[in-house]
Amino acid sequence: MAIGSGLGAQLGIAAESSYGTFLAPTKFVEFTKESLALKKTTAQSAGIAAGRLMALSSRRVVTRREVSGSFDMEVSNKGMGLLLQTLMGTTVTPVQQGATAAYLQTHTLASVAGKSLTIQKGVPLTSGTVTDKTFIGCKITSGEFSCGVGEMLTGTFEIDGKDCDESQTLAAASYSNMSPFHFGQMALKTGTFGAETALDGIRKVNCKIERPQDVDRFYANQVALKKEPIENDQVKITGSLETDYVATTLDDLHTSDGATSLVWEFVGPLIASTFFETFRLTLPAVKLDEGPPVVDGFGVVKPTFNFTGLFDGTNQPKIEYISTDVTL
Repeated sequence: MAIGSGLGAQLGIAAESSYGTFLAPTKFVEFTKESLALKKTTAQSAGIAAGRLMALSSRRVVTRREVSGSFDMEVSNKGMGLLLQTLMGTTVTPVQQGATAAYLQTHTLASVAGKSLTIQKGVPLTSGTVTDKTFIGCKITSGEFSCGVGEMLTGTFEIDGKDCDESQTLAAASYSNMSPFHFGQMALKTGTFGAETALDGIRKVNCKIERPQDVDRFYANQVALKKEPIENDQVKITGSLETDYVATTLDDLHTSDGATSLVWEFVGPLIASTFFETFRLTLPAVKLDEGPPVVDGFGVVKPTFNFTGLFDGTNQPKIEYISTDVTL
C-alpha cells in the first residue's frame, strides 16, 4: 500500500508507436504538481413530455472526450529525453561521447507529427490504494523552462490528450538516482552564433517554446474522440532575462532591434573525461521586445528584457542534453 496522499502519487510516461495507442510506461517523472484530467462534453435531451418536470438522466449523452492539463517538474540530469523529444520533434538516439558513460542527445526543432506519449497517473485514495488514470495520445503543446537566483531549473509541460483509460494496470514506479540542475550551474551567453560569450548581470531566465496545433479534430466515425492534432501555426519561442544593469549590451540590442544568438546552459558534475552533465538551450537568433532600463528608486537598476526567438535562416533552435541515459 502507498501513502494515502500526494506522497504516494506517480507519473509514468512512454513514447507511443502511433497516436493514441497505449504503451505501458517505462519512465517515471518526479513532478511537483500536475493538473491532467479528462474533459467531457455532454448534451442533454430537451424533449417535452406531458407532466415531466425534469430532464431524463438516461437521455444525457457524452458527445466528445479529450484530455488537457500540465505538470511541473525540476529538470534533472537523467530521464528528460522523452519529454524533450516530444516537445522539439526530432527523433533522437543518444550518442556516446568518446568511450565514456556520457551520452549526448541533440533535440533540434522539427515537426512534432507522430510524437505522442502515454502518460499514466497514479492517484492515491486515503486508504493507500493508488487509482490509475492513463492518458493516451498526449501531445506536448508547450514547454516552459525557468531558473533564477537560488532556484532549481524547472520545466512546465502543457498537454493535450486523446482520452483517459482507467482499465489499464498501474505500472510499478521506479526511479533513477537523479539530481536537478540549478542556478549555481547556470550560464547565459550571447553574441555571434557559435562564438557566444558570457553575459554578466543575469539574475533569472525564462523561456517558453510553444507548438501550436489544431486540437479540435473531432470527426464522425471516431466514437467521440479526436484524431491526432496537426501543427497549424509557426513555433513561438519567447522569454525574459531579469538583470542588474551592469552593461548596455542588452539595452543596445533593444534600441537597434539587432539579433543575437542566445545560449542558456547548465553544466553539472563530470561524468567522465571532458564530458559533464549538461542542459543547453541554443536560440540562434533572438530580438528584444521590451526592457529599456528605468529608475524607480534608490536601488540597483534591474531591467527585465523580454525576447522573441526567430529563425536566422540557417540554424534551428535546439536543446542539448548530456547524461548517462543510454536510451530515451
